[in-house]
Amino acid sequence: MKLVSNNDGPADQRPRLRRADVPAYLAAKHGIDIAISTLAKMATVGGGPAMQYSGRIPLYHVRDLDAWVNERLSKAVRSTSEGR
Repeated sequence: MKLVSNNDGPADQRPRLRRADVPAYLAAKHGIDIAISTLAKMATVGGGPAMQYSGRIPLYHVRDLDAWVNERLSKAVRSTSEGR
């Protein structure tokens, strides 16, 4: 994934990513692995990150991706006996 400069965020980050670029972003920034096919399925049935369309192309804003990850993560725990 080649990232380009813009005025909406850090110099190494685009504000919106195509679906094919999302797995690399989530892995690099959050350590979360997800398949493109899983994102496509979530776009159909729900539960995935918010997206916008440019014509037929789904685009994911990095803010929405970061928010989606934070919603899915549990609070920090110190042992497995602590509740989720």
